[in-house]
Amino acid sequence: MKETIKGVPVTETQIEQWAEEAEAGYDVAAMKKRGRGRPGRGEAPSQVVAVRFTPEELATLDARAEARHVTRSALIREAALA
Repeated sequence: MKETIKGVPVTETQIEQWAEEAEAGYDVAAMKKRGRGRPGRGEAPSQVVAVRFTPEELATLDARAEARHVTRSALIREAALA
């Protein structure tokens, strides 16, 4: 049976290289560094809070955010913390 990753065959040479890399050790700090997804806003993970708006309210928020060149979330956050 051939080993595959996402349907692509894996060679013995690749497996040997990965094994050598693992035996040499990894930089844990670099591996823990966040790469994908939204950037963090602080040290701790942010919490999502749901707020309901009517379509008209959202249109008003979006127009204000666009006029100020900020995101909808930034505008709401600023108003909530004012």
